[in-house]
Amino acid sequence: MQLLINRTKQFIFAQQTSMFSSTIIIASMLIVARIFGFWRYRVLAGFFTTAELDIFFASFRWPDLIFEILITGALTSSFIPYFIKYEKDKKNQSINVSTIINVVILVLLALICMLVAIMPLIMNIITPGYTEEKIRIITFYSQVLLLGQLPYLVFGNFLTGISQARKSFLLPAIAPVIYNLGIILMTYLGAGQLHMLAPILGVVIGAFAFFLIQIPILFNSDFLYIFTIRKSKEIWEFFKVAIPRIFTVVVAQIDATIDLSLTTLLGGGSYTIFYLAQHLQLLPVSILGMAFGQASLPYLTEVYQHKHKDEFKKIIADSLLNVMFLVLPISAYLIFARTPIVRFFYGGEKFDWESTNLTALTLSYFALSLPFHSIYYFITRCFYAMFDSRTPFFASFISIGINGILSLIFVLLLRLPVWSLAVAFSISITVNVIILFIILHFKLKFFDLRYMGEELTKMLIATGISVLVNSALLRLLDGLILDTTRTINVFFLLIITSLSFLLLYLFISWLLNVKELYLITKMTLKFKEYQRKIIEIYTGVQ
Repeated sequence: MQLLINRTKQFIFAQQTSMFSSTIIIASMLIVARIFGFWRYRVLAGFFTTAELDIFFASFRWPDLIFEILITGALTSSFIPYFIKYEKDKKNQSINVSTIINVVILVLLALICMLVAIMPLIMNIITPGYTEEKIRIITFYSQVLLLGQLPYLVFGNFLTGISQARKSFLLPAIAPVIYNLGIILMTYLGAGQLHMLAPILGVVIGAFAFFLIQIPILFNSDFLYIFTIRKSKEIWEFFKVAIPRIFTVVVAQIDATIDLSLTTLLGGGSYTIFYLAQHLQLLPVSILGMAFGQASLPYLTEVYQHKHKDEFKKIIADSLLNVMFLVLPISAYLIFARTPIVRFFYGGEKFDWESTNLTALTLSYFALSLPFHSIYYFITRCFYAMFDSRTPFFASFISIGINGILSLIFVLLLRLPVWSLAVAFSISITVNVIILFIILHFKLKFFDLRYMGEELTKMLIATGISVLVNSALLRLLDGLILDTTRTINVFFLLIITSLSFLLLYLFISWLLNVKELYLITKMTLKFKEYQRKIIEIYTGVQ
């Protein structure tokens, strides 16, 4: 039994040795987490109407804002590079990192107390199109989430940061699955009696489990938490890097709040449609873009600190092309197969046909910018690895300004439906990434743009041909061969068309000699390597 425990511990806390292997681990676990996430959305769509779900999703606006400021702002941009930079000096690392954690906790408590007190006022301001009763319920649920969910998510994500800094990714990747399970189970068990309060309580339970499952990370690391706050040059260095990133997040969250306000003016269910379409687009973004971003930061930081500039530049160029190779076909598939995709993921009992069509159209406009959105998470971390958080801030400030202005014009002046907000987002994120790439190009003394352009052109040709063939196949199968009024046949339709699309895309890529095609071979070999390592760990057989 002790041997089994030791080998399980060895497997869970195994440290990855390359950026590619780390990406595979994160992407694999994100796929599992997202499957549970969309199971959660489908369960909610079966129990509640889109107008009722407006209440549920709007309740997360302020808790999400605080979470993004403290975690996306302070943790992802600064905490991990900072943790790595001082890893050899364990004593100072413990003092300084503990100080950072304690400052964040104090800020968190202050923000929670303030927001719980003024929540009724700010909800009236940001949801102008909702009734008083709807605003009252959203306010109460938001207060529950601030007190019951947010602290556990913040604490849990600091443990995630410590684990990722040590290049150990498995346990933090399992935590979101447990979080989603809490919501799903509480919805099934309590929706009949507690109505919308059931999934809200599920969020609280899931957040606690998210934190609890990661506590072993603290005991398995060399980091020693100390209840202290000390001033030092290193602490100022951290906040000097973190503050521009926090401002970037604040501006982005203001933009997201404007989206919520505008959707309240577009009728009941509009925010749910926007929210669900956006999160469906985030599925490939999180699996590929975020996975590359999370996995790359520790390695990019180390390479940059050792002043290996050529290797640093090569990692960036190869990673950008790898992401584009994987994301371009997914973006195209989401556009031409949008309706059956939405029906499969959200086709609950109370999710009607009008909501399905509008969500599908909104998804297609989000998908236009999917390649750029996926690249965004990686390219920003290239700057963070160089301890430059100002450049992403200014680029985001410009793009978010574009998004906000376009959103206001589309909804208030042109009176366009909710899909127009997706158009505004796609334009803005594309501008953001182009600005960042141009700056990085000159900052690193030029990428090989000719080579990158040739590879990208080949990918676009392969994607275009695959779309033409498989959109015809989709029309042939939908209704003529498969009765897609049943969910199981929608599933078969998606399986057949996606496999056909994938195989054709890979075949044409092979004909065009797309170099990134060999990424698939590397992935296959890595999966076989992991299978071998798991067998070795548990059997002791080499």
